[in-house]
Amino acid sequence: MTAAVQPLRSATERPASPGDADASALDAIGALARETLGERVTGELRALLVAGRLAPGEKLSLRRVAEALGVSMMPVREAVSRLAADGALEVLPGRAVRVPVLSLAQFRELTRLRLVVEGFAAEEAARQATPADVDRIAAFDAAFRQAASADPPDSAAAVAANRDLHFALYEAAAMPSLIEMIERLWLKAGPILNLDMRHEPRRLEGGSAMQAHARLLEAVRRRDAPAARAALEDDIAAAAAHIEETGQLRA
Repeated sequence: MTAAVQPLRSATERPASPGDADASALDAIGALARETLGERVTGELRALLVAGRLAPGEKLSLRRVAEALGVSMMPVREAVSRLAADGALEVLPGRAVRVPVLSLAQFRELTRLRLVVEGFAAEEAARQATPADVDRIAAFDAAFRQAASADPPDSAAAVAANRDLHFALYEAAAMPSLIEMIERLWLKAGPILNLDMRHEPRRLEGGSAMQAHARLLEAVRRRDAPAARAALEDDIAAAAAHIEETGQLRA
């Protein structure tokens, strides 16, 4: 998720001279990406959180993360520190690490923020979306419908398609800083939202998400910004209401 940054040649760097035997060979190598291992690990863990692949309360073994990514413990600790600063992970006594379990108050606050920020993104997407953007959103909507309508519903595929649909919509707004804000919200919301979808697969069948997505797609096609926002808000609100009813949140 972290873009690779190409290093610029320093203004004080001495230009190659005929006496530099290896200059041409080194130039042919090209600049190396400056993404650190810590940034790479952070990106991988962020993706798992946003996609709901890590559940609330789930503990992480730093050693297992390091082994899975083929890195040492140092970049894993660096990534955990970054994500803990964002509130996406928490470090417990004894240096154990887990995905936070949200309280009811925290979840409600998060939902209110999502309604504002993601609702705005839906409006902007309806105004700015290109035909290619609409096709991408439609493709993820079709994937979600197929997964949700399977017998039994394919909850893992539905979770992935739901995430892809939402972010295809937000990317259509063409506001990179807005995407960063939404990703931060999903770092906290993703685990509980997608855990609910995975544990209650029957809720997918003909449910509110499918209906809201259909309205959302149609609104974007018509460039109807208020309707796009309303559909997106209904999608968020319906999922939040169901999660509250399940009693998974701390008092």
